[in-house]
Amino acid sequence: MTGTTGLRITAAALAALAVATGTTACSSGGSTSAQDGDSGTYTVWDPYPQFAKDSAWVKLLDTCGGKAGVKVERTAFDTGDLTNKALLAAQQGNSADVLIVDNPVVSTLAEAGVLTSTADNKVDTSDVDPNLLAAGTSGGKAYGTPIGANTLALYYNKAVLKAAGVDATSVKDWASLTAALAKVRASGKKGITFSAIGTEEGSFQFLPWFWGSGAKLTQLDSSQGVSALSLWTGWLKKGYAPNSVINNTQTTSWQEFASGDYAFAENGTWQLANAGKAGFDYGVLPVPGVDGGSAAAPTGGEFVTLPVQKNTARYATSQKLVSCLTSAANLYATDTTLSYVAPTGAVQDKQVAADAELGPWVKAVRAAKGRTSDDLGTKYPRISEQMWKAVQTALSGSQSPKDALTAAQNAVN
Repeated sequence: MTGTTGLRITAAALAALAVATGTTACSSGGSTSAQDGDSGTYTVWDPYPQFAKDSAWVKLLDTCGGKAGVKVERTAFDTGDLTNKALLAAQQGNSADVLIVDNPVVSTLAEAGVLTSTADNKVDTSDVDPNLLAAGTSGGKAYGTPIGANTLALYYNKAVLKAAGVDATSVKDWASLTAALAKVRASGKKGITFSAIGTEEGSFQFLPWFWGSGAKLTQLDSSQGVSALSLWTGWLKKGYAPNSVINNTQTTSWQEFASGDYAFAENGTWQLANAGKAGFDYGVLPVPGVDGGSAAAPTGGEFVTLPVQKNTARYATSQKLVSCLTSAANLYATDTTLSYVAPTGAVQDKQVAADAELGPWVKAVRAAKGRTSDDLGTKYPRISEQMWKAVQTALSGSQSPKDALTAAQNAVN
């Protein structure tokens, strides 16, 4: 176990967090500092302010603390504020014992020296799906373990497709999807809605099409990347997607789909509860790749990590807390509460056995990819910012997809 990792709050780390975050603080309960000595109280910071003290999540924290023989003092923040608080606490040598953080931020905190690696802290990740674990990997080392994952897929309105004479099972690639949209448009209904807003949400929603084309984030202006952006711009020009996508968040995009007029909507597992309330029969398809198969959609969800501590004796108990929180039995209950797909195959199978509607989501998660995978680390937020700017520029008609992505790649360079 490494004793004291040098803290390197680099300009790149700060810039990355400035791009990736920016929401308002919302903390509840507990202290906002870790204990200096092994006093029997361990601090846990999480991004779940929606869960009050009497929630199943907080009861699980207390249970895991009891099993480890310590008291857990929990503080909840909004996601953006949590990452900033984590950096500040690390600078002050006052980090939480256990930090649960959005997966794209893990590599940034790791590169800044804020986190211990699983090789050092002995957190077991052997059962975690490799594609999900990769989202929290930097320099070949894992810096935490996922508590669960969500991702994107295509919701579809069964009645709209039936009226247009479209069989959902025929949608297997970009050509068949575009053909389906043409039939829906001809029938008098609307095609597909998504979020292309000029924020991380826009990049998040574009990535399945970008990766599904075979493109890589290290070369935004490849011919494959241009084909993905051309797909979206083509849909707008033909009226298959509304101009509102340029300003749509994932929430407003969902509201459009919930109107009942659209055949498809790109959205995530977090809309499952709303889908059940929509008032029409729906189905779910993985986002198709250009030539078929499931495109790699980006993974959402958090990692449970152990920040660097002055008192290295605390790590053993922190590791017990993490092992308890991410055990198979507890993951099933927690991921059901969070509308997440579990990060391990065994628990995923249990989820599908309990709810067959999760089948397409498990398939999508198994094909998913971390935004910071491929060791992009602090480079990702800069790449993402240029990506969403290119998407906005092309969809607005200011530049061609090729010119927009060329400008984006030049800005990254």
